[in-house]
Amino acid sequence: MYAQVIVDIVHENVARTFSYRIPEGMALSVGQRVEVPFARMIKEGVVVGFTEECDVAPEKIREIRAPLEEYAAVLPPLLQLARQMAEDAHCPLAETLRLMLPAEMRGGRVTVKTQPVAQLAIPRARLEAAIEQQGRSQKRRMLLNLLRDGEVHPVEELRLLVRDPMEPLHQLEEAGLIRLMKAEVLRRPAGDEDCGTVIDPPLTPYQQEALDVVLPDLKAGQGKYLLHGVTGSGKTEVFIRLVRHVLALGKSAVILVPEIALTPQMVSWFRSRFGDTAAVLHSRLSAGERFDEWRRIRQGRARVVIGARSAIFAPCEQLGIIVVDEEHETTYLSDRHPRYDVREVAAWRAQNEGATLLLASATPSILSFARARRGDYTLLEMPHRVNDRPMPHVDVVDMRQEMDKGNRSIFSGLLMQKLRDCMARGEQAMLLMNRRGYNSFVSCRSCGLTMKCPNCDVALTYHMVGLPRAQGTSQTLVAPRHDLNGGDGRLHCHYCGYMTDTPTTCPECASKYIRYFGAGTQKVEDELKKLLPGVTIARMDVDTTSGKEGHAKILDEFRSGRARILVGTQMIAKGLDFPKVTLVGVVAADMTLNLPDYRSRERTFQLLTQVAGRAGRGQIPGEVVIQTYKPEDEIIQAAASQDYRAFFEMEFSRRRTGLYPPFTILARLLVESPAAQSAYKTADALHRRCQQLLDAHPQWKKRVLMMLLDQPGVKVLRGKTRWHVMFKLLVNPATEEFVAALTDLAREPQDGAEVYFEYNPTTMM
Repeated sequence: MYAQVIVDIVHENVARTFSYRIPEGMALSVGQRVEVPFARMIKEGVVVGFTEECDVAPEKIREIRAPLEEYAAVLPPLLQLARQMAEDAHCPLAETLRLMLPAEMRGGRVTVKTQPVAQLAIPRARLEAAIEQQGRSQKRRMLLNLLRDGEVHPVEELRLLVRDPMEPLHQLEEAGLIRLMKAEVLRRPAGDEDCGTVIDPPLTPYQQEALDVVLPDLKAGQGKYLLHGVTGSGKTEVFIRLVRHVLALGKSAVILVPEIALTPQMVSWFRSRFGDTAAVLHSRLSAGERFDEWRRIRQGRARVVIGARSAIFAPCEQLGIIVVDEEHETTYLSDRHPRYDVREVAAWRAQNEGATLLLASATPSILSFARARRGDYTLLEMPHRVNDRPMPHVDVVDMRQEMDKGNRSIFSGLLMQKLRDCMARGEQAMLLMNRRGYNSFVSCRSCGLTMKCPNCDVALTYHMVGLPRAQGTSQTLVAPRHDLNGGDGRLHCHYCGYMTDTPTTCPECASKYIRYFGAGTQKVEDELKKLLPGVTIARMDVDTTSGKEGHAKILDEFRSGRARILVGTQMIAKGLDFPKVTLVGVVAADMTLNLPDYRSRERTFQLLTQVAGRAGRGQIPGEVVIQTYKPEDEIIQAAASQDYRAFFEMEFSRRRTGLYPPFTILARLLVESPAAQSAYKTADALHRRCQQLLDAHPQWKKRVLMMLLDQPGVKVLRGKTRWHVMFKLLVNPATEEFVAALTDLAREPQDGAEVYFEYNPTTMM
């Protein structure tokens, strides 16, 4: 018998299975990881099949050295999923198999953590006599008494009661009275404590209706649904009830959230209902925590998995439901190779394993809602908030009029008045500013020079020195050169991480007229401190959440009420539930609206609608203030009225007219090179190759609406010059053949340049 093994090397030359002899007495299963000789190396691999025959001479076949675990690390359905993804992404199977496992498992970088434990080894009837036999050894007598219950006790626990217990424990073991062993210790994520037990609340009619529709398919192991519910309508409670039914059927569940920041909140909700059977998977866990949570899931000890994008590959057996919460979020699209869309992967996995798929959002993506209207998904709607709480009242402020009044502040008069009233009532507020840092760019007012990153074609952002506050106040203590909130008084590039000192004179004309323009979250926080002294303000952006528990600490401070105002980027706009928040302010609503991307209107509507939905989720009605320089814009108006259907009809019609997805496919071959000339030459050669392909295949050429050689909006990124060959393609089977050819082109090695193929990329910038 021979094992067919995929060796853990991502390279076209070894993108196939290799046959290995199974040693006498070694039992293996499909999906098991093994250690194998490969060339002159020892490599890891995954068993993907078995055969009794091999077309290689017997003397040339090498033996498997050893299994790496006693169980299959990659379950058969996940192996099937890896094959589908490899075929779709046109990449080696070894590359997609890596997605199915914690990265730290490769190379043995993480192992099971153990601790010494002790247990009584004799019947309790003999215990008293054994204690008497210990003579004058007080330690041995105490240890036997502590182990009297027959349970396993960690040595560290015994050490708290008996000083230096190891020598007497070894003596008791030699006498055959106890057993000393190694026991596994689970590394549990921070905040994974007991959340207590919460009784199921009564369901609203719309929640009950959604359950009644889904449950028959849930029991039958089928069905694809899109749950469109307004913010605060109780979508999470529907998830919880469905998971309860799944567990009753003896199956497991995967709940996906778009942001790591949302994971602790979702975990606490599920643990309060399902206890220790809930596990969490995301990239902010330590290597040990991620490995141990993965093992809990693989061993069936945890059957409810909550996590970000990578949790779709959780090793759940008998999967019953996959929930993709906030399904519209772009974080569900992986921009690393192999690129994939979690929603598509979730659909494949649900189909393969006989599970129900539920996508949910208050602002579904245009593509998902269009599919629901077409019948690909069953549409469920929850148009009212729980307990018929009103949607927040929205005011749109024209910042042009504020300037005419002489208001040069980043806050309108209305927003400041409502903030003061909110604080006076003892309530909480959230302010959205979708740009981090203090000033968005620094420029010379004499010659017009903008300080740019030398590695990227973008303006540098000024980060002011952070001023730590005394507890419970907005008073500053000391001005350090650098703080943990991303403030160091320097200019930062948010793409490559480059930093430099802020110039006092212009490097171009030596003028002293250096000025700071625009605003970011840091400036919003700083201005609030001046305007609302004594109010504690928390800021949540990439700079303040870089630590392992960065998100959780900030959200705990806000949830506890120690912080009264939460300032943040888009990460505060989705999924968070704070009953005391009665006011939401959007400082600059136009920021995403004017981006050169066909999805900028959709993203603006989603962002504004979602952040508005954070207000008034408790007993007190909410208010929202949207500041904009374009209040008449139809997207701003649709978001202000929280009217998703009006937005959808408007945007769907615009995309049909302009031939944008979902009516077409956008794709590109992206070229990057440290040498500008090399980037252009490679892109130009690819452009000519594509033209030759189309000339040779007329059926492909008919499906190409546009092919353009150009530079992206960001022409240089991380020191590499960028060009792309862009395509707009009709949706057609012949198009898929052309896409496959483009993928093959991207995989061909290039001299001095890297080429990536992107299918409906998250951004064309």
